Amino acid sequence: MQLMGKMFLSSVVLGAMLSAPTTMADDDQVFGWVEKATLQPWDIEVKAKLDSGALTSSLDARDIEMFEQDDEEWVRFRLKLEDQGSGQVFSDQIERPLYRELAVRGAGGRDERPVVLLEVCMGDTIYEEQFSLRDREEMNYPLLLGRRTISHLGLLDVRETFLQEPECGENATVVPHDPEDEQS
Repeated sequence: MQLMGKMFLSSVVLGAMLSAPTTMADDDQVFGWVEKATLQPWDIEVKAKLDSGALTSSLDARDIEMFEQDDEEWVRFRLKLEDQGSGQVFSDQIERPLYRELAVRGAGGRDERPVVLLEVCMGDTIYEEQFSLRDREEMNYPLLLGRRTISHLGLLDVRETFLQEPECGENATVVPHDPEDEQS
């Protein structure tokens, strides 16, 4: 009889543990560890890796150069991205104000990268986020979304891929960058 009671209690506890994440997920969108995203305003569809190990998002950029414009620091860079929807290569020179510089430390040493604000469509919402610029040509994914961005999206299911389609039309909700949201 005592064994039956323990087995029943164990199944109740296990059932509660398994149902808890489902309850939490009812209000949030769930994203896989790889998703399609569109860079705005160019509407370029790319594969994005959602990486909870990175704080700041990163974008494949070439020919990166800093310059001054109206007494402010700016960044000029070239995007060369294959649109996953059309198969066409988008290659254009972009100029953006420098948001900040990011010091990255890794196995290869220390690296300084410029960070700019860009808009990305995930699901049905456009997010203005920080992106460090780096040549990611040798990487599998031209766009990496870090924790700052992931925290705005909803939930991350690391077992799944391509759970949300980017569908941001004219009336899409836009979430502006919040400079006070400086997670560590």
